Amino acid sequence: MTTTGHGSQGPLTGVRVVELAGIGPGPFAAMLLADLGADVVRVDRPGGSVIGIEPAFDLTNRNKRSVLVDLKAEGGAGQVLDLVERADILIEGFRPGVAERLGVGPDACLERNPRLVYGRMTGWGQDGPLAERAGHDIGYIALTGALSMIGRSGEPPTVPANLVGDYAGGSLYLVVGVLAALQHARTSGGRGQVVDAAIVDGAAHLATMIHGMLAAGSWQDRRGSNLLDGGCPFYGSYETSDGRYMAVGALEPRFYEEFAELLGLGEEAPDRNDLGRWEELRALVADRFGTRTRAEWTEIFEGTDACVAPVLSLREAPRHPHLAARSTYVEHSGLTQPAPAPRFSATPVSVRSAPALPGADTGAVAADWGLPGLLATGKEATR
Repeated sequence: MTTTGHGSQGPLTGVRVVELAGIGPGPFAAMLLADLGADVVRVDRPGGSVIGIEPAFDLTNRNKRSVLVDLKAEGGAGQVLDLVERADILIEGFRPGVAERLGVGPDACLERNPRLVYGRMTGWGQDGPLAERAGHDIGYIALTGALSMIGRSGEPPTVPANLVGDYAGGSLYLVVGVLAALQHARTSGGRGQVVDAAIVDGAAHLATMIHGMLAAGSWQDRRGSNLLDGGCPFYGSYETSDGRYMAVGALEPRFYEEFAELLGLGEEAPDRNDLGRWEELRALVADRFGTRTRAEWTEIFEGTDACVAPVLSLREAPRHPHLAARSTYVEHSGLTQPAPAPRFSATPVSVRSAPALPGADTGAVAADWGLPGLLATGKEATR
């Protein structure tokens, strides 16, 4: 394995990654690799952040280092290829064909480094009728059917931020892909390859279980009508008297019995197995939750197996006793943020550095990777 001068720790210590600056799922995937200990060098373009927020707050660039390279300038592609020669993985999120036009496509990179894993992150994929089209998370999950499952019956689909497409269907699949390809390269005598991670492919794959249920007749192809999509009155969220919400997941009969007793449904409640009376049961549950505040219901269900939890905001979540006890959120450089996941017994991971500022690490990377030519890219950014 190669060495790193970044003080890395974690199971990927010694793995070198080149990330060509982009937005959304590419940077998040590279952050995951960095969290796991890889030495991730982000190649930023001159001219500022590509996502429009202050770089010091862009948590997807934590645990990374940054160098500035203008890929459109003479010699820019050569500098990236010099990094590629010393890397194990490259990640890019351009539209199909753009990396090739810039001189850093798969053929050029694999010619320089045949063992390289070349990870490509796109929405539509490298081929197909929509490959050249612009797109965003909402469009990708719309075409795969994922968006159609989210929301109440008779209402428009609910947009789940950009978590289902960009990050679940995109970033996570890219990381799985490049790590699998890295394992192959190391067990095949150094044969690199290209990993085509398309968000539409990943988002479709996420619904594998649902497709099985659909084929078996146990899932209706319309939202808000099924056990796990909010159609079930004992699997959903309910407003409390103070305008907040509680989440209910009392699916199994023994959990439901405890839930019904603590909620005070009484014997007049409809049979949970009578789907024709689900709306009646939902109204009764909603009425009961509306009699107390979120804090009061939280106290009532605390320490039980009723599978009920308060719906917390992003700012509230880090203060929850369970999450605080597990250090699920950490503070680093003045920023509260989710801690790296998952956890490892022998190779622990952590937030080691603040978000990398564009070009701030040029000198250190040049020294660690043996590339004095990088210093020609200009002055380092100041922190």
